[in-house]
Amino acid sequence: MTPAQRAGKREWWGLAVLVLVTLIISMDMTVLSYALPFVSAELGPSSSQLLWITDIYAFVLAGLLIPMGTLGDRIGRRKLLIIGAAAFGIASAVSAYADSPELLIATRALMGAAGATLMPSTMSLIRTMFQDEQQRRAAIGLWSAGFSAGGAIGLLLGGVLLQSFHWGTVFLINVPIMLVLVVASPLLLPEYRNPAAGRFDLFSSVLLFAGVLPAVWGIKEFAEEGFGWQPLAAVVVGLLFVPLFIARQRGLDDPMVDVRLFGKAAFSAALVTNVLANFALVGFMFFTAQYLQLVLGLEPFEAGLWSLPQAFTAAIGAALLAPLLTSKLGHATTTAIGLGIGIGGFLLMSQVGVENGLAQAVVGQMLSTMGMAMALTLTAELVVTTAPPERAGSAAGLSETGSQFGSALGVAVLGSVGAFVYRSQLADDAPAGVPAEALDTARDTLGSALEVSRTLPGDVGQDLWLAARTAFTEELHIAAYSVSGVLVVTAVLAFVMLRKVPRPVPPSVTAPEAGPGESAEEPADPDPVAVPAGEDDREKTGTTA
Repeated sequence: MTPAQRAGKREWWGLAVLVLVTLIISMDMTVLSYALPFVSAELGPSSSQLLWITDIYAFVLAGLLIPMGTLGDRIGRRKLLIIGAAAFGIASAVSAYADSPELLIATRALMGAAGATLMPSTMSLIRTMFQDEQQRRAAIGLWSAGFSAGGAIGLLLGGVLLQSFHWGTVFLINVPIMLVLVVASPLLLPEYRNPAAGRFDLFSSVLLFAGVLPAVWGIKEFAEEGFGWQPLAAVVVGLLFVPLFIARQRGLDDPMVDVRLFGKAAFSAALVTNVLANFALVGFMFFTAQYLQLVLGLEPFEAGLWSLPQAFTAAIGAALLAPLLTSKLGHATTTAIGLGIGIGGFLLMSQVGVENGLAQAVVGQMLSTMGMAMALTLTAELVVTTAPPERAGSAAGLSETGSQFGSALGVAVLGSVGAFVYRSQLADDAPAGVPAEALDTARDTLGSALEVSRTLPGDVGQDLWLAARTAFTEELHIAAYSVSGVLVVTAVLAFVMLRKVPRPVPPSVTAPEAGPGESAEEPADPDPVAVPAGEDDREKTGTTA
């Protein structure tokens, strides 16, 4: 078989632009956290409006990822990326100067819709630009590292900006990045669209959005408010749309999601692993952030600094260890090793104490993010490369939707389990002399316990605060053990189902890489599962123009 075309200098510069995009998208999921008190003080939103300001971005993003990925396959992935970048920049600028809660909710929704155009486009363009298997895995690793690092950097950057500037600056930082993307994309990124694609199926998009949005909202409500009929009804209604969506896809000649892909073990195993790894990683972040700030008493900026090392270990796991080990051991073993490293990190965090545990928490975070980044890099690669190249955009959207669903599920399930442990533990160990009303308030959240303990006299308040911190630490331990158990099952599943994935071809049999400033030569027989990324601006439509 003729070696696949090796990427040259232009493709790697293009990748740098794509990684920057994923970094910004990930940052916007966390950068608003520290700004909420300032938004509340200036705009005066109701509690419901404040929740929508926080959550509408992720809701719309999750609901539109697959439709936007499919749209990119049809109209051109680079074109959709540029449109999305322009919309994201405009929505960010308007958000920064919003003068009402309603306007901020609307612009955050627009940012979510624009973000949904960016994420699948970046992943599917990597599939187009990097045909060589090892280069593509390294590129996806860097892409994954950018996304993993974005959350930690968003927390840190938000803390820095808000010390000196208006809360709107957390949105304004997006504008120059999106401007760079709009200018650089035509110069560095190839175009690809599927020439055989039919018309965009708007009804399928509506069905999918109607299924994903209420389900994700209901799951998040369970995490924030506990059991209730409204979130339960939302989840049930959302799930009812899933069989309708699948039935429609089966009846279409050119479906939005090719359900036959789920018959491939590698594709299904990669999606399941993706969901469960995000369940563990994102769900547990809820505990570590509170542990550092409330139990250990770190300031938000200081907690952000201690969380920053995990961004570097995530990059090492995704961009270095995953490609290196996969070339030697294969996908199944490497994915299992990554999940094993993650398990080690979570188990280390299960040993933190009330008075001391910073070292275990930091090292545990570093190990868990490194291992999860390895696994998520390989699952993202398998999802996109198992699908036909003309469906890479919709496959990437499906992968990202799985990530969003796993994240929401992790927050809901682990949050609910943790809340039960915290309330039970605090009720059992409540110090003498604490009024019943104060104890009820303290049992709501650790933050509530801090506030009410400050209103109690002398040793009673201190004893209540110590009991609450102890109960939360026990909650964190249970969550760490729960996550570790889920990942053990995931590792076994991934190892068994991914064993038949062919081991990557050693680099010694691949074509030599193009030197600086040179273009890789076009292979005589292009890789049948990847469309060559040309060095000019000719549109790739399945054949070279």
